[in-house]
Amino acid sequence: MDSPLSPLSYQPYLDQLIAFGSQESRKPDLLEAKAEYLRLTGEVFEDDKIFELRMASFLDFYLFDRVSPISKLTPAAELYQLRLQGASPEEANAFRCFTETVHGLFEVRKLGKGLVRLRELFSGKDFDVTERRTVAGLETGDVLEARLIPFAGHLLFSSAFCFHPRVAVKSIKAEVKRRKKKEPDRPPAELVWECARRAVKVERYKQIAIERIYDFSQTTPWLASAS
Repeated sequence: MDSPLSPLSYQPYLDQLIAFGSQESRKPDLLEAKAEYLRLTGEVFEDDKIFELRMASFLDFYLFDRVSPISKLTPAAELYQLRLQGASPEEANAFRCFTETVHGLFEVRKLGKGLVRLRELFSGKDFDVTERRTVAGLETGDVLEARLIPFAGHLLFSSAFCFHPRVAVKSIKAEVKRRKKKEPDRPPAELVWECARRAVKVERYKQIAIERIYDFSQTTPWLASAS
């Protein structure tokens, strides 16, 4: 195993968290969480091109965001509390990182060697993400849903993304601006999920212009549908 100081070494800890969250005793809650996630982001099917990415996003949602109705904690927070009781401070700190992830809609501001600079659309805060790989098709100005994991002094991407079409960027940014001004009490996550639903519709309705699908001024019946 890599040294815990390496930013590339979080995977073994994440594997432990996934195993913890997937225990047989948690299966009913896991199924409820999946149904909740699909209601939020739109139904996907195994033959959809985005299916694997959506399942990765669901796993992130379940582990990092969704508070268990039983424990009143996320699985990440539950495991961190357990590790605080018996693990070394270094190991416990590794699990603490999973309780501090950053999830949202980001604009790509800069693509550099080993680095992607993102700006979270609601807060306007910039994040420098350590990324040795080239993210295929990603360009400056793109908007995507992503999750950032702080680890060993770096920010790293989780495996879950939702890439929004470039022609939709203007509409998404305008809707962020509108909500911040007109509806400041609405959680930013609501727009994250709504954009995810619209991304599903882009896959479903090839005959409909993307600009129309990402028109936030109206919600047509086919868009309101979860499937």
